[in-house]
Amino acid sequence: MNKPADKKSDHIKNVLHGFFLSIGTTIAEPHTILPLIISHFGGGAILIGFFSSLLRGGAIIVQLYAAFHAQSYPKMLPYLRRVMGVRFLSWFLIGVSILSFGESSPTLTLWCIGIGLFIFSFSAGFGAIYFREIVAKIFSHKFRGKTMSIRQFWSAFAAIISGTVAGYILANYEAPFSFGILFVSSAFLMGFGYMAIGSVAEPIKQKVAIKEKSFKQFLKNAYATLQSDSQLKVQVSTFLLAYSYLFALPFIIVDAQTKIELTGATIGLLITAQMVGSMVSNILWGKLSAKGLNRLISQITIATTIFAIAIAFFNSHLYGYMFLFFLIGTAMDGNRIASGNLLLILAPEDKRPVYSALQTNIVSFGMFFSIFGGLLLSLTNYTILYSFTIVLLCIAFVLSFKLKDE
Repeated sequence: MNKPADKKSDHIKNVLHGFFLSIGTTIAEPHTILPLIISHFGGGAILIGFFSSLLRGGAIIVQLYAAFHAQSYPKMLPYLRRVMGVRFLSWFLIGVSILSFGESSPTLTLWCIGIGLFIFSFSAGFGAIYFREIVAKIFSHKFRGKTMSIRQFWSAFAAIISGTVAGYILANYEAPFSFGILFVSSAFLMGFGYMAIGSVAEPIKQKVAIKEKSFKQFLKNAYATLQSDSQLKVQVSTFLLAYSYLFALPFIIVDAQTKIELTGATIGLLITAQMVGSMVSNILWGKLSAKGLNRLISQITIATTIFAIAIAFFNSHLYGYMFLFFLIGTAMDGNRIASGNLLLILAPEDKRPVYSALQTNIVSFGMFFSIFGGLLLSLTNYTILYSFTIVLLCIAFVLSFKLKDE
């Protein structure tokens, strides 16, 4: 078994990847900017929820299929590079379609945005497996928490820059030109991050699993693995329900439109508040993770999302919404640190892609909660939506006490 080298150069490249990727994807932030883009072209609550899920959701079956092949790969980097090329093109073409069709053909524009988000997000189903395996190979357990928290710190800083620039462009240029130019320019910025992570020093994996003869047999074996590992089931259940905040989160900005004036500058402030929360919290997450306190991180983040959704019940001021998004920023990054580290601690080396696919795929269903949130909102009201979300988060909080750090 190769011992992770914890190279400084790989650490810097990991941070650069997160930095530039964050600059790009913040342009279509699914809790603020993306809902406004979809609304501009005539999309309703259900479509907003669907598109938000596409951007956040990744792939379900795709990740299992990726793991089916990846378990026998001694190196992941060549495959990750292909994924990054596809993601660059899909993001770039979303911007081109908005600039080309725009308001003259809003339905076609929505179709192009949806297809682009589908390709961008679902190609990440492969990328997530490859990236997590590479991170496990090049960084040791304790250093992994450090590099990922620093990555998230600078990713949040990048998002602040991106959110500020996006707010300025939205305030000073007419839509849909402003939407299109944001996507096109951010695609090239993402490219710098892809080049950075694509040049890390990935070692050859010595202990690889033997690939099953068919994907069907792989699925049977993966299901048997899930059934036989009670701790994996606890982790999957906890982090799936921890994503329950997504039932309500994409619609908070729509609710806010009826209570406060949302200008380009206001949107920039909300994004900045979220990313400041992310930056500040990563200092804490990095220290707790280095001490092996990943379960505590999960408990703090779930409690934080409960509090954030509770604020949405009665808030009617800009500062209240800034504080809400500040809390969301802290919780999202903490959840990623805890879930990623707990998984890599639990998974045996040869079964790491399978464990990663199982947890990530099942938990990824939570990324689609906003679709059902949109449906629930269209049938009821914000009070019921927020209440339902908090109940599910409380269940996740109770389950988190069953997680094991080692």
